[in-house]
Amino acid sequence: MLRRLADQFETSSAAHVAANGIERDADWFLLKLQEEMGELTQAWNRLTGRGRAKGRSPEGMRRDLADETADLLGHLLLFARRNDIDLAAAIERKWLFQPGGAAEELRHAGCMNQSSL
Repeated sequence: MLRRLADQFETSSAAHVAANGIERDADWFLLKLQEEMGELTQAWNRLTGRGRAKGRSPEGMRRDLADETADLLGHLLLFARRNDIDLAAAIERKWLFQPGGAAEELRHAGCMNQSSL
């Protein structure tokens, strides 16, 4: 599932950078993560009253938070894909290491397998 999602983000990202003449070198992937984290932080600050709302409604600010979270996830998957990081293995190793735990549930649901990121 992670591999397929990363591939979908790659298709979209590749089209976007080609249309805008952007070169994605090794640094670009990490720098985009930082940029997207900044945008997520800005959306959070607006939603929680720590930043100017700029005319956005509460619903609009919640949508912005969701959109920026999606952007961050997409760029994290692109970063992992570019650097041949097996995210499924890393998640299992770092977070879901208990037998019968969440990693096993994800695997049974088809979300994690050897070909996952």
